[in-house]
Amino acid sequence: MSDESHASPGASRMIGRGAALCLLALAITYGIGGSVIEYAFSSDPLGPRAFPVALATVLGLLAVWYFLSPGPAEGFPSGALLVRVLSVPVLLVVSVALFEPAGFAVSIFILTLGTALTFAAPPSKALAGAAGHAALWWFVFSYLLEVHLPVGALFGG
Repeated sequence: MSDESHASPGASRMIGRGAALCLLALAITYGIGGSVIEYAFSSDPLGPRAFPVALATVLGLLAVWYFLSPGPAEGFPSGALLVRVLSVPVLLVVSVALFEPAGFAVSIFILTLGTALTFAAPPSKALAGAAGHAALWWFVFSYLLEVHLPVGALFGG
């Protein structure tokens, strides 16, 4: 991050505890979601619930540990840095929202292009990287793994 985002020691502990509470909420939500997965009895010895619940338990324990003993943390970003930090989650939401109507290739292209531009890649290289990234994953999923990927309702899929 930048020098403008350093927090005082007291504020740093509060930021760490806030992050720990967010992680704990994520762990609880993930654990509840994993515990209600429906499956046939004969699927496997542990069933599909075991891994998400175990992962949520470990995350929850680590979040509690971090809450009790937070380390140093950066201050909350502001200005242009805040825009850069928030742009990636926004790009992820946009990409997921476009997955059905625009298809996999367009969705991953927009995500990659936007992320590259966020991190100051030259536009020509961002476009080339996004096109290559979309083509690579389309090839991997469609041809190597034989997974059906949506082409998007906008393109006749």
